[in-house]
Amino acid sequence: MEIIPGRGVDLVKIGDHRSRVEELIGLPHHGPGGERAVYNTSPMLVITYAADGTVGLVEISYSGEGGDAEAQFDGVQLTHRFLDDVVSDLHARGYTSTPSNIGHDFHAGFAVWSMHSLWAGDLDPAAGEDDERAISEGVSVAPYAYFNEG
Repeated sequence: MEIIPGRGVDLVKIGDHRSRVEELIGLPHHGPGGERAVYNTSPMLVITYAADGTVGLVEISYSGEGGDAEAQFDGVQLTHRFLDDVVSDLHARGYTSTPSNIGHDFHAGFAVWSMHSLWAGDLDPAAGEDDERAISEGVSVAPYAYFNEG
């Protein structure tokens, strides 16, 4: 699933109304009517809605399947890879970022992050139990200002 920095993905964009989202992809399987809703897409989408019912944040979870089943941008697989490798590939393409407590916020309008629910051995069978390399588990898409509020 290709992200559109600052905007979302083809299926869901910042500013879309909940009714349009649910018309396109169905009701969420978790969080119907709530501020955050999880949709059964591949990869899974987590949408945060503003008080007016419009999309404020689009998040894409890792699928664990690799390739096209993961979030992508500009030829870079964003999820289910080592976070440092993702950031390095994006920086090499000229995208700038600021570090956050869980990953990197890119000025183009997205963030890659890890909650450390996966461990290095999930990607590298030779990884030792003490290998602390973070795996990119998700991508959040919104205007850059969203990531630097408050």
